[in-house]
Amino acid sequence: MSGDQIVRKPLRARERSSRTLDQRLLLRFPRLAAASFRLIGRLPPRSRVRQAALWRAIQLAVEAYNRRDLDVVAIGFRPDLEYYPYREFVEAGLAEPCFHGPAGYRTYIEGTYEVWGADVRLEPTEVIDLGDRVVMLANMPMRAQASGIPLGETYACVSTLKDGRVIRQRDFLNQAEALEAVGLRE
Repeated sequence: MSGDQIVRKPLRARERSSRTLDQRLLLRFPRLAAASFRLIGRLPPRSRVRQAALWRAIQLAVEAYNRRDLDVVAIGFRPDLEYYPYREFVEAGLAEPCFHGPAGYRTYIEGTYEVWGADVRLEPTEVIDLGDRVVMLANMPMRAQASGIPLGETYACVSTLKDGRVIRQRDFLNQAEALEAVGLRE
């Protein structure tokens, strides 16, 4: 992909949030959600409308994740989603290599609550729009549930889009590895 099609924008999420009116509408009318995402997904990465809509969608999804509102997070997922958790978790036998659909995503995330408790949150720092793929970089401070030991991790996810919605998401604990996976270097 040429550099003129890559858009990098800083991103922050509010610490406290609740469902917005547009999230409530999109949950109630899933066809409206699909149509909205499809229209935005057709726009080029440099489009100001796409940039604003994508930035807001990711910000609201992160805020929903942080408040454990996984139904809202899943608004942006296609029914045929393939979700790939951290390679390190798969290699350690803590997770399956792939989870399918929004329900599979929920199963995985809810399973991580048992290990990390409610202290896991994402603090996004940047979104990189590559057109058919989007990279989100974040910090992920957490505390182990059993020991209470604070841990600080970095987080990145590479989301592949189809019709403006996520069809494949791969999570990384190493941001450089995520950037390399999409052909970028820091």
